[in-house]
Amino acid sequence: MSDPPVRIETLALGPLQTNCYVLRAQDDCWVVDPAWPQPLLDELKRLGAVPSRILLTHGHGDHIAGAADLKAAYPDALLCCPAADADMLTDPRMNMSEMFGVSITAPAPDELIEPGQVLQLGPTRWEVLDTAGHTPGGVSYYCPRAGVVLTGDALFDGSIGRIDIPGASASRLLKSVRVTLMSLPGETRILSGHGPASTIILQKTRNPFIVGCEI
Repeated sequence: MSDPPVRIETLALGPLQTNCYVLRAQDDCWVVDPAWPQPLLDELKRLGAVPSRILLTHGHGDHIAGAADLKAAYPDALLCCPAADADMLTDPRMNMSEMFGVSITAPAPDELIEPGQVLQLGPTRWEVLDTAGHTPGGVSYYCPRAGVVLTGDALFDGSIGRIDIPGASASRLLKSVRVTLMSLPGETRILSGHGPASTIILQKTRNPFIVGCEI
């Protein structure tokens, strides 16, 4: 049996148990949504992995809380943020951490990510999908070769991201989920910002926001 094109570790981190993903392909490594610093740094050390990119699906505090420490430990890693969410990184009010009584910030991004970009991790190509709605700039990262999409807080197993918060849009998020994500192959694995993994075909049959519920 051949090795998978990319190896993915899932770490549920921080008070909100936000899913952080460590992606490795050949000698390259990415971290997606560095939700909390120390367990993530320990895991990277255990793996002997040096990240070249720190990718954010969106700018909320529970997805960026480990970014500053990670960037300090790996200064050559590029912090990549969706362009429309960039201002959230340095503003605890905008990134919602202030709502939970803490002040979370991250460094200014090294690279602004836009939907339509294609990023290369080892032999794998990752498409940046526009899945805004939970935040103005939310994106998902889709790898056709690996058959996986990292959706952040756009789509969960049986639900979607919150739309009752500043900057959210119900109509945009429903379009992101029903049009953009549901157009992916049914066997595509969904790795969300919270909760268990799923697949596109499962969400088409059991997610109420896809099978008919209106907001």
